[in-house]
Amino acid sequence: MKTFVAIDLGASSGRVMTGSITEGKLKSTSEITRFPNGPICVPGTEKNNLFWPMIQVWEHIRASLRTLRETPIESIGVDTWAVDYGLLGPEGGLISPPFSYRDSRTHGVPKKLYSRYSATDIYTHNGLQNIDINTVFQLLAAANSADYRPALKQAESLLLLPDLVNYWLTGKKYAEITNASSTGFVNPRTRSWSREMTSVYEEISGIDIYAKLPELIEPGNRIGTVQREICDLRTQSGETTPVVAVGSHDTASAVAAIPATSQNFAFISCGTWSLAGLELAAPILSEESRQANFTNELGVDGTTRYLKNIMGMWIFNGCVAQWREQDPCLSIDKVISLAAAAPSLRTVIDVNDPVFATPGDMIARIDSLAEASGQSRPRDIGEYARCITDSLALAHAQTIEQAAHLAQVDIDVIHIVGGGSQNKLLCQLTADACGLPVVAGPTEATALGNLLLQARAAGSISDSLTSLREVVRASTELTRYTPQNNQSVWQEARRRIF
Repeated sequence: MKTFVAIDLGASSGRVMTGSITEGKLKSTSEITRFPNGPICVPGTEKNNLFWPMIQVWEHIRASLRTLRETPIESIGVDTWAVDYGLLGPEGGLISPPFSYRDSRTHGVPKKLYSRYSATDIYTHNGLQNIDINTVFQLLAAANSADYRPALKQAESLLLLPDLVNYWLTGKKYAEITNASSTGFVNPRTRSWSREMTSVYEEISGIDIYAKLPELIEPGNRIGTVQREICDLRTQSGETTPVVAVGSHDTASAVAAIPATSQNFAFISCGTWSLAGLELAAPILSEESRQANFTNELGVDGTTRYLKNIMGMWIFNGCVAQWREQDPCLSIDKVISLAAAAPSLRTVIDVNDPVFATPGDMIARIDSLAEASGQSRPRDIGEYARCITDSLALAHAQTIEQAAHLAQVDIDVIHIVGGGSQNKLLCQLTADACGLPVVAGPTEATALGNLLLQARAAGSISDSLTSLREVVRASTELTRYTPQNNQSVWQEARRRIF
């Protein structure tokens, strides 16, 4: 029985998990540690900028691995959220803390790019939706900042956050393709760095970004071995434990762990964000796709994750934090039960409205959008929570319907994975809004995908996504939700916001 380690970093927490494969099932899964994470404001910076506390995160990772020194570890895999990066100087050290995508410095930056270059041409080269958190826009903002341009010019290497952790573990610099595809610098057709996009960036900024980008690597490839000074980990055969590339974009690992039985499925990886879309064999780079603002992120085994970023549980969690200021004992389960008892579709909003992008008073923002659209404001906790949940289900339905139309495919079932799969109300309302059955689970899809991709690389699972997904189905409990409500009611509600 081989043991694998998943380092799974999220925007609100991180964890280190172990897992083993036995008789076609993932068994002996154990959470070694879980620790808080989140962007921190550094006073005195240009605009009280938000950064990630990556040094503290690294200390948690290193301490966790040292508890495993007596356990044979076959490999380690790292996944995180996308788009954020670290800059390394000539000596290999981190020049400054990595920015958080929640930082406001990128507001308006996409317009500056599209004022000089055709949005259609840009989409043809990188296939990404227009969202100002993309790495290319972060780097344009940095190049235009008197405070941060010197660090960008000085940097020898640019590493996305999972690649940064892999570098600290092994001393090797690579860019794993599933995360790199979110930067705006990858050609989704060739799965290589786009010289067209790096040239566009250089023309605008005067900085040769291509020279700072490391070699691309696909999931399943070996990155290097854990450095002895970090931790002396060994495999069952006594060799130094390797670090293996997984779907380092957490959504890529989560989609790999979707327990699908056919190709006709849509997915929603639901957490802070809802990533809703399809798994396709090739990107869709049409003008209609660009105008619908779909993104083509690269997935495991040559696949494309054709999806949209939806604000997800970010708004819900922000409201819960506000309510807990008055009632510290208020539980998520209580809020969901109040939402379930509240009137359906009384107030609906566009959860992707830019007002929700940054931390702040989510309740006031919901009130403002409701009043601006001529709807009644929610009156209590249950109605606010129901507004958010109804609106998120509507956004899921709108996105999946658009994706199926643009890809010209029929969808039989929707798989919801991640933390949102535990929200029974959200799962049922998504089934109702979409008019399709929803299969919920696994909750820990990202960590499962990470572990199982390592197991496949080690030969413990057959070399196909189908085999990997069979292990997921055999290892997890799934819940099925059947549509219940009249579709015309949901269609009318969609017309209020889309």
